[in-house]
Amino acid sequence: MAASIVKRVSRVKKLNVSHISARYKLLTGSSHFSTSKQWNKALVLGVYENESTDSIDFTGTARKFDEKADGKISQLLLTVKKPLKCGKTRTLHAVGPEFSSVLVTCIGKRGEGYDELETVDKGRESIRAAVAKAVLQLRELGENEIEVDSCWDTEASAEGCHLALFSYDDLKAEKSRKPAVRISCATRYSQDKNSMEKEWRKGAILAEGQNLSRRLMEMPANLLTPTKFAEIVKEQLADKCEVLVRDKDWVESMKMGSFLSVARGSVEPPVFLEIEYKGTQSDSPLALVGKGVTFDTGGISIKPSQGMDAMRGDMGGAACVAGSLLSVSKLQLPVHVKAFIPLCENMPSGSATKPGDVVTAMNGKTIQVDNTDAEGRLILADALCYSEQFNPSLILDMATLTGAIDVALGAGAAGVFTNSENMWNKLQKASVRSGDRVWRMPLFNHYTKKITECQLADLNNIGGSRSGGACTAAAFLKEFVNNKNWLHLDIAGVMSNSGDVAYLGKGMSGRPTRTVIEFINLMSKETNN
Repeated sequence: MAASIVKRVSRVKKLNVSHISARYKLLTGSSHFSTSKQWNKALVLGVYENESTDSIDFTGTARKFDEKADGKISQLLLTVKKPLKCGKTRTLHAVGPEFSSVLVTCIGKRGEGYDELETVDKGRESIRAAVAKAVLQLRELGENEIEVDSCWDTEASAEGCHLALFSYDDLKAEKSRKPAVRISCATRYSQDKNSMEKEWRKGAILAEGQNLSRRLMEMPANLLTPTKFAEIVKEQLADKCEVLVRDKDWVESMKMGSFLSVARGSVEPPVFLEIEYKGTQSDSPLALVGKGVTFDTGGISIKPSQGMDAMRGDMGGAACVAGSLLSVSKLQLPVHVKAFIPLCENMPSGSATKPGDVVTAMNGKTIQVDNTDAEGRLILADALCYSEQFNPSLILDMATLTGAIDVALGAGAAGVFTNSENMWNKLQKASVRSGDRVWRMPLFNHYTKKITECQLADLNNIGGSRSGGACTAAAFLKEFVNNKNWLHLDIAGVMSNSGDVAYLGKGMSGRPTRTVIEFINLMSKETNN
């Protein structure tokens, strides 16, 4: 490639504390979970934008709390004559005996929904961003137990909180780590607490999947080798998935010469992960494929040193596959999924593949490797071929594949290349719900010609020029797919977050994990109807 979850605990004494601590550390990057510390309790309440200086447009939960507090929230907010705008907050203290702080956050205009131009549900996104800002501000104030208003969309509220509180800091000194925060849904005023708790749990699980992806992407490459990646994924998914860890001998026996050509430069052995989740019986599983280059130097076509540290995240596709499967299995979706993850490092050495070398993929096609930094497509080629053996109903692959997609779309959306209008429509619908957008890119024969015009082999791994780099990469992958429902997601542009998504902190983003989970959920509903 060129280019929190906080486990909600209501009855700590009934739970295995060591298990909670281990899970908390894995999913948040913090080991600060403690059952002995003094917990300060805070409350987040939502309000809508309102131009009036005489009244406050509360959510249902906020209105009922205000009534219980004899209108004190309204009085304090109206004291400030400037109405709250979307994303702005007010922090109140001494409102009542139960909460040390009450933070009021504006969730935007009432009734906002799908924005056709932005291709996003603005109401849901505003809720995620508003509650995320609220819990972060309360954490800075030292609050460590927070009840959060559902804001009429409990799932989105839970997503915003848990995504915002994620941090990967367990390699830092104890004093530099973010403190633990316990999050729960403010259900006390709801007439249907069970339904609200169910939706909160779903939102938390969606965030948990993305936070696992983020954690894997953030881990330094010396700690997250292909072998260690496989160990972590097996540990996380073993309860509900069958995880097969294939070694180099197996890869060689399958004649995956394209994959092996990338791995040969590193002392770390390649690993091929095969994962199966059976939420239902089916002869045609949904196939996920993820690029798993745990560190990418570019190989002999070495990258510039500046920014190379970010290439620890070049296994983002593999991480998002793992995160998606974690959430799918925890939600117990009635769907059959098989996942395929080729894992290796791309390193320069005396044994590394050289520009101009020709290798043979699993399907027998020969490839002239003119740029060893275009390695992601080489390992995906064999993984895609292998996935076809299981008669999948569709194949969805994810890869931080090209810097060209970052140039084209930036962090605004993941690029999608597909041969199916139906699959595209479903994925786009899923992205609207998740708020993690996708954008369709062309898969023209024009680009195929760029990689089939090759001097020494059937295919060239680059298109001959810098033009349309993301498109020629997708055209290359297309040569290894026969399935009529194939989606390729180039996620290089959304690999990291630097303020583009309000409820994600700076660092590796784990995008588009939640979109893929929503897509799988849509497919499961269609299959079972």
